Amino acid sequence: MNVNAFSERYKKLNIYLLNSRFKNIWKYRWLYLFMLPGILFFIIFRYAPMWGVVMAFQNYRPHLGILGSEWVGFAHFERFFSLPDFWMLFRNTLLLAIYDLVIFFPLTIILALMLNEITREWFKRSIQTIVYIPYFLSWVVIVGITHLLLSTEGGLINEIIHYFRGETVSFLTSTDWFRPLIIMQMIWKDAGWGTIIFLAALTGVNPQLYEAAKMDGANRLRMIWHITLPAIRNIIIILMILRLGNFLDLGFEQIFLMVNSLNREVGEVFDTYVYRVGLVQGQFSYSAAVGLFKGVVGLILVLGADKIAKKSGEEGIF
Repeated sequence: MNVNAFSERYKKLNIYLLNSRFKNIWKYRWLYLFMLPGILFFIIFRYAPMWGVVMAFQNYRPHLGILGSEWVGFAHFERFFSLPDFWMLFRNTLLLAIYDLVIFFPLTIILALMLNEITREWFKRSIQTIVYIPYFLSWVVIVGITHLLLSTEGGLINEIIHYFRGETVSFLTSTDWFRPLIIMQMIWKDAGWGTIIFLAALTGVNPQLYEAAKMDGANRLRMIWHITLPAIRNIIIILMILRLGNFLDLGFEQIFLMVNSLNREVGEVFDTYVYRVGLVQGQFSYSAAVGLFKGVVGLILVLGADKIAKKSGEEGIF
């Protein structure tokens, strides 16, 4: 075969593949149309703002814009790491993130297993609805309810303590109670919603495995340990890896609404610090550097966890 003939065949093959792709796109055009809003959302709100990351390496001035502002390299990072506030922020954020991973995440799995064990369908649906409802409440409402229950002036819990002649507890201003309150709020609001993916995964477990285990004399706990948990192990690992991506991202609203001048020592985290320094004080570049640090830590954790998962024989996410 000469060179010209080979080139002609190569062109025909490319044209065939191109036509085939267009045919597939046209064939599934309605599916692609459904994807369009999601794609636009990620382009506008996820990828386009990434251009603003360069502010972390500049002294950004709004009237000069990103292209006209002075470049300062890693000056904002050096300033951030040298401040005494850095270790306070890092400790507070890290502790809350660990509590979230160690307490909240396993609790969603346990709740899903408990819901899966309910055999009466109407009762199961009722419980699911009850545990899902708090997810649709805003953090403003959740924190408002917390104040109504725990306030030292007319709060229900303190009224009960006072009725039994106990001493009033300053839950909302105490440094000892701040972290437990944050975790309890997260559990009440999001634990039910977090079970959805696990419940969906549990529906895929082969019922014949349970029947065989019953015949072998296994009780419910043994079936959960030897059948149910191994069946959803991949889902658990994938969700944990994804959660590590937001390890230092605790959510701004909840912390911002709960923190005050008396518990700021344990309540100030990176998210609230970025708001206070970046928006209130107008230090856009410095706050961008803090935000970028969070993102880099999340990326490292995700890549590391994914690698460990693959070395352990799991699928991972990449």
